[in-house]
Amino acid sequence: MIAPTKDMPRIKTRPKCKNTWEEMLKKIITSLLASTVVIAASAAFAQGNPPLKLGAILDMSGLYADITGEGSATAARMAVEDFGGSVLGRKVEIIAADHLNKADLSASIARDMLDNQGVEAIIDVAASATALAAGEIAKARNKIIIFNGPGSIRLSNEACGPYTVHYVFDTYGQANSTGLATVKTGLDSWFFLTADYAFGQDLEKDTTNVIQKMGGKIAGAVRHPLNTSDFSSFLLQAQGSKAKVIGLANAGGDTINAIKQAAEFGLTRGGQKISPLLAFITDIDSVGLETAQGMVLAEAFYWDLNDETRAFSKRFQDKIKRVPTSAQAGIYSSVTHYLKAVKAAGATDAAAVIKVMKETPINDMFAKNGKIREDGRMVHDMYLFEVKKPSESKGRWDNYKLLATISGDDAFQPLSASRCPLVKK
Repeated sequence: MIAPTKDMPRIKTRPKCKNTWEEMLKKIITSLLASTVVIAASAAFAQGNPPLKLGAILDMSGLYADITGEGSATAARMAVEDFGGSVLGRKVEIIAADHLNKADLSASIARDMLDNQGVEAIIDVAASATALAAGEIAKARNKIIIFNGPGSIRLSNEACGPYTVHYVFDTYGQANSTGLATVKTGLDSWFFLTADYAFGQDLEKDTTNVIQKMGGKIAGAVRHPLNTSDFSSFLLQAQGSKAKVIGLANAGGDTINAIKQAAEFGLTRGGQKISPLLAFITDIDSVGLETAQGMVLAEAFYWDLNDETRAFSKRFQDKIKRVPTSAQAGIYSSVTHYLKAVKAAGATDAAAVIKVMKETPINDMFAKNGKIREDGRMVHDMYLFEVKKPSESKGRWDNYKLLATISGDDAFQPLSASRCPLVKK
């Protein structure tokens, strides 16, 4: 080996690399630790801010599916989306369930939603028997429940609660709007075809009171099971009564079947009038204008009332392929009103939220200067319509002619007549 001499050129060594493997490893570990901290912080944040869940209990597959069903779930999600998707730092979620028109199942769903799924408020609960059952569960747990699809007046009378809201319609309002208008035209003798459950019974009772107060007479009544396919025996009794009006104290598929079969039996050709005491735009679409023309009915909402109703209905129709019913429009309005109240209250506590809901007027495409009273009744205008002749309609869903706008104070039961224990007299 040759020893280096001072005359030999020195070989320069490469400088040490700043990023040694040890330093790179430290950086990787530090980065991983930082990521873990971020993930842990995000998880902690998520645990501290769980989603705000609203539970929709609906008829998704039965005779009220078109009235509420998937359309109501869609309307609720539209309201959440338009509100911004979250409130108080919590994402808002809509959970929908099918009660199959069974009161015990409705109660079980409500119990599971409130006890196990973290639902803060329940909405819709189409059909009165199922609503009364779910209402008792919500009342026992001090949770807000907003009824959009059911109509029994009991919901804002004997079954009222401090956190109960009856939003869209009720049997008193329907009877007071449709029954009153019909008797005023001279159609003063009635026979009822009544669905044999809470809603039908209350609708018959409330309409009877209106007719008799106006000097009219009740020729008789017959009750039919829910979801009846054959109305022949009931219609024969109605025909035999010689009553001027056959009042249909039912809804959804029952109303549709009764109207169609009454036409087949020739009741209308014989001079008797069919009066659906609760009908929706989807019912009239199913029956067809040829059969339904000339009928007078009351609704809380119609898609073609004004620019606001048309704009909302177009967006809804783009999603569902049909216009909204009054119950579905009411879902959108009530969910929006609830979320605004949560934001204003700064909490989801039922007492704080319902206080704001009752203090705040409702002004949107569904209601103008609507108000929630102490009995839970949301008071708003009702509309009296006549079904158009086929020659008057410009196309599908163009079904109604507006006859009158009835103020909420005139349409709904006055507080002086309320049987709600929360009302001070």
